[in-house]
Amino acid sequence: MADTQTPSHRLDKWLWCARVTKSRTLAQGLIVAGHVRVNRIRASRASHELKPGDVLTIGLIGRVRVLKVVSFAPRRGPPAAARELYEDLAPPHGPVPAGMPEV
Repeated sequence: MADTQTPSHRLDKWLWCARVTKSRTLAQGLIVAGHVRVNRIRASRASHELKPGDVLTIGLIGRVRVLKVVSFAPRRGPPAAARELYEDLAPPHGPVPAGMPEV
């Protein structure tokens, strides 16, 4: 029988492989604290299974990242390889208007 399952990956491992966090432990803490949403639904478990096409909304210190899962990596690689795992959907940061403090 052929394997027809779509590939999937644990949420904490993907955040680490995509270099969103420095460790899987930090990724788990971010998830448990409620700072990660998958397809607009708050993720409550680090073991949440991701599929290609899922959209993550991640609340980090001082900003929010919106990333679309494109692929998975068998292990954590260099930053250039990590950028190939996702598509950044957040609008680009434009120039700061005059008189506004930079964040």
